[in-house]
Amino acid sequence: MSTTPGVVLEKPKPKPTPRWLGLLKLLGPGLVTGAADDDPSGIATYSQVGAQFGYQLGWVMLYSYPLMTVTQAISARIGCVTGRGIAQNLRRHYSPWLLRGAVLLLLIANIANLGADLGAMGAALRLLVGGPLLVYTIGFAILCVVLEVFLSYPRYASVLKWLTLSLFVYVAVVFTVQVPWGTALLRTVVPSITLDAAHAEALVAVLGTTISPYLFFWQAAQEVEEQLRRTVKPLYVAPAKAGAELARIRADTAVGMGYSNLIALFIIFATAATLHAHGVTTIKTASQAAQALRPIAGVFTFAVFACGIIGTGMLAVPVLAGSAAYAVCESVGWTEGLDRKLRDAWAFYGVIAIATLVGLGLNFVGIDPIKALYWSAVLNGALAAPLMAAMLMIATNRRIMGDLVLGWPMRVVGWFATAVMVVATVAFLVL
Repeated sequence: MSTTPGVVLEKPKPKPTPRWLGLLKLLGPGLVTGAADDDPSGIATYSQVGAQFGYQLGWVMLYSYPLMTVTQAISARIGCVTGRGIAQNLRRHYSPWLLRGAVLLLLIANIANLGADLGAMGAALRLLVGGPLLVYTIGFAILCVVLEVFLSYPRYASVLKWLTLSLFVYVAVVFTVQVPWGTALLRTVVPSITLDAAHAEALVAVLGTTISPYLFFWQAAQEVEEQLRRTVKPLYVAPAKAGAELARIRADTAVGMGYSNLIALFIIFATAATLHAHGVTTIKTASQAAQALRPIAGVFTFAVFACGIIGTGMLAVPVLAGSAAYAVCESVGWTEGLDRKLRDAWAFYGVIAIATLVGLGLNFVGIDPIKALYWSAVLNGALAAPLMAAMLMIATNRRIMGDLVLGWPMRVVGWFATAVMVVATVAFLVL
């Protein structure tokens, strides 16, 4: 193509990226981990808390936020500094019985959670369109496994990140019902503590759902995956990059956990304003919560709530199965990672498939998914405290972390969070 001599054609400037999209690109493992915390099982827990107690336990979501954020930041820091996941660090530096016990309990809890989540997704779809529950449940299990096994890691990580937006449906739900904001916010800021069995059970369920061991394994492993994807060295080898990387982890985790707890609080508000206000105080599943909303809050609110269950399930099921696979493979030295080809990490992908299918099987063999979910919450609570203590030992060990050991502020908050989980679990067992 001819041009006029002496005239330089300027290339059109690229359109600026929207700020919200740029922020989403900067966020990674922390955002996905936080959003996966609001899985269908978590939605069921928060719905039950809102239906049973109204706004009374909203404060737990506010005051657990710093504990959750620091705990997850510690797990991410371990992965980023050492270039290894939680289980691999336990295998290399601590007693085998600690590793085996942690991985076994994690597997049991994750499989129970998988079964409950898949069942909730199938039930939500049946509520929306009718049809066979078990067929839908099987379909969701197969879809999650296929995506996790056959999508490349960059594309899969992008899918998970976009799925986090499905949680915004619960923001929409809150603004379609009449929430007495003065009461709701007061209960959120001012703690109300009642010492009885019902409140202790609810508190442990919320904490077990919020500070969950599978999230520790997942976020640490995802930091390792990100290093491999970007071909950068662990911070233990390249400490000069520590400042920027640790700042990224802090921001990513703070946003992810804040997002998680805010959505959980909105679910409590929505069910308190509708179900509790109309005398519906017992909710066993997330799909029951959606169904109960239909006559009280209308078809739109019901449909949005049910769609959210499916969206969050599509995010959480791969995280549950993936964290189990990371833990198992790291504990025995098998090749692991979502960035690996199937032929190179067949055991890793095999654990993902088996864990998902065993969880699916709970919906067929007569095991009550609700009881399985209940005991998984108990196991999560029992496992969380010792695993948090183990992470703190790793993060403060100079032989493992070099000069990037955990600072005193995070140590104090981390041990306080561990103590809270111990006290809550003991109170639950005693009461």
